[in-house]
Amino acid sequence: MKITTAHMQHIKQAIAPIDLPELRDAYKDAGLSSKRYRWDLLYRAKLSQWLSDNIYPYANDEHIDTVMRQLTNTK
Repeated sequence: MKITTAHMQHIKQAIAPIDLPELRDAYKDAGLSSKRYRWDLLYRAKLSQWLSDNIYPYANDEHIDTVMRQLTNTK
């Protein structure tokens, strides 16, 4: 995994309060993908600028999605 452990922990802390079972269920009920859920979590956690400043200089969307799959335990 290309994203540093420190950055992964930052993402984990930011999404933890909003990664809720009822939100997952709402996405599933609406027919939205797990990938959409993961990326919306990042947006809801207001990490867009932080990702641009800290992650994109050395990683890309594939790396971010790998971390998000691990953190949310989704495929």
